[in-house]
Amino acid sequence: MNPFLTNVVIRTTQQGNLRKGASSAPVSAFRLAKGYRELKIIAVRLLKDAVLILAGIFAASFGLEGFLMPNDFIDGGATGISLLVTELTGMELWQLIVLINIPFVLLGSKVISKTFALKTAVSISGLALLMAMASFPQITNDRLLVAVFGGFFLGAGIGLSMRGGAVIDGTEVLAIYLSRLLGTTIGDIIIMINVVIFSCAAYFLSVETALYSMVTYLSASKTLDFVVEGLEEYTSVSIISSHSDEIRMMIIEKMGRGVTLYAGKRGLGKRGEIKDVDIVFTVITRLEMNRLKTELKKIDPNAFVVISSVKDIKGGMVRRRPLDH
Repeated sequence: MNPFLTNVVIRTTQQGNLRKGASSAPVSAFRLAKGYRELKIIAVRLLKDAVLILAGIFAASFGLEGFLMPNDFIDGGATGISLLVTELTGMELWQLIVLINIPFVLLGSKVISKTFALKTAVSISGLALLMAMASFPQITNDRLLVAVFGGFFLGAGIGLSMRGGAVIDGTEVLAIYLSRLLGTTIGDIIIMINVVIFSCAAYFLSVETALYSMVTYLSASKTLDFVVEGLEEYTSVSIISSHSDEIRMMIIEKMGRGVTLYAGKRGLGKRGEIKDVDIVFTVITRLEMNRLKTELKKIDPNAFVVISSVKDIKGGMVRRRPLDH
């Protein structure tokens, strides 16, 4: 192993032992190998996140400058607010994207996590910087094509950024916060916000522009759903692994979520080995899925995981706990 990486793993392991109240004894070869594997998993995940966020920034910028802005179209969410204010005041869009999203980034630090807020701030800043420095050609003047494909590229950009663990439109963070405060669903909050945005567009711009902008929003939302492979509010996860107790403690301590254990039997056919196993079941939000997969890889890369969509949920720890730590 590289001496520098070995030193990093040893320091990280010793700091972890001190936080748990254990002595900083010499790190064993097994613990060193495990720490190195965990470091490699984290590094690969960060690289993937960076690539996804960068691709999302380029896709969103292309959708905005190549389709929506030249034809005076808007979208929903914070991006739609920025586009609407740009049309009314003449301010630069890249400036408004940063200014309007600042409160959402601060709220995301409180509601979700500081890591999420940092990645979101970098993503939004990257989008604004690209729009300020680069220029994309106008693709078409056909209003229907602009609505459909402008929404497609914008939705793809937002979706890719979400796959990378960040957002470039902070409206969803506000929706998560208000849904907890008011006891309603995230989807209902997003719809109400966009109703206000498109009503303002109809009043200040024109009804036709507002209607085309609604088509843009629908195209963007469907594309976003496709890219993220389903943006359900909650996701249920069943995990079958021989390290079920360690996985259970990880979900409780690191994810801050409750778990349910099912007693099951693992078998390999009629004459195969039959062995008792604990099935770990939990319900998390979609923004936590990226982190859960990373933590599972650290414990058991071969764990059998079943992920199911959940439309809504009541009770338990899901509504009361933050999305991340």
